[in-house]
Amino acid sequence: MITSSQLWPTFAAMLMKIRSIISTLWVSVLTLVSGSRAQKTLVASRTSPPKTHSKEQKEISDSQLTTPSSVNYHFTRQCNYKCGFCFHTAKTSFVLPIDDAKRGLRRLKEAGMEKINFSGGEPFVHQRGDFLGLLVKYCKEELKLPSVSIVSNGSLIKETWFQKYGDCLDILAISCDSFNEETNKAIGRSQGRKSHLDNLHKVRNWCREYKVAFKINSVVNTFNVEEDMRERISVLNPVRWKVFQCLLIEGENVGENSLREAEKFVISDQQFQDFLDRHKSIKCLVPESNQKMKDSYLILDEYMRFLDCREGRKDPSKSILDVGVEEAIKFSGFDEKMFRIRGGKYVWSKADMKLDW
Repeated sequence: MITSSQLWPTFAAMLMKIRSIISTLWVSVLTLVSGSRAQKTLVASRTSPPKTHSKEQKEISDSQLTTPSSVNYHFTRQCNYKCGFCFHTAKTSFVLPIDDAKRGLRRLKEAGMEKINFSGGEPFVHQRGDFLGLLVKYCKEELKLPSVSIVSNGSLIKETWFQKYGDCLDILAISCDSFNEETNKAIGRSQGRKSHLDNLHKVRNWCREYKVAFKINSVVNTFNVEEDMRERISVLNPVRWKVFQCLLIEGENVGENSLREAEKFVISDQQFQDFLDRHKSIKCLVPESNQKMKDSYLILDEYMRFLDCREGRKDPSKSILDVGVEEAIKFSGFDEKMFRIRGGKYVWSKADMKLDW
């Protein structure tokens, strides 16, 4: 007779085998169910219409795109002056071929550009101003831009340039930091025996004769911060007087790899404000502190790369010639709100200024 103690090991082994079979069957069932669900999901993804953004989401996305309405193109870094605080120095001698420059300008126009400002360096250095003149003419006559402007030190401009290209230019800004010749020389805004102030007045008269709006740019620094310019500015009567606070940019006018040492030119915020207060009676004065300058300009360098200055240096994007405007402008650091706060949008076409020439 077989006792229960003898049967138990056999019974236990059978239970273990049954449990194993049930477990295997359960795993198979789960796999089949999971595969069926995955297949349904795959089919649904193939047959369902693609997700679309709502109208509100699209408007939000579109509003975040930056429009390059006003662009500053520094097509050359070369200059005949040696201003001690310059923050776009002659680190290269590169200038794009004119056909490439025109291609980039057309891309900017197609992206929404209304105003182009040509600067440097000194823009009249390259090809004695003819390269610049051809770009000015192209922007006005072919691209039909509402505003074409130039920033220059004025020392290389000839009357013949106005005769050839003046009709296509809306605004010419001349940089002048002092009405004392010795102060200009101390700053570095001079070349040999040429009088910077004589050139300033000469260009001002040509602007009046050839119907180009005249503007003055001044950088307030330790050499001119106490100067009273009210009388001289009033006589010259520019459409705008842009007054900048001296700005330090790593790698340009400060730091190990810079070509300038601008620390000695730097003034405090209070000194800058005192200068503005002294000249508050000048109606055309447009002040620009360091904070406003850093992120309120769309700056293109000689390779047509946007320069992001928010971190106190110039970090370049890829060239708009390589990746297009929409992609490159994402890395410009441009603050459109600050652009409007500083008065970046104004009556910038001479046809709309109603000036008494």
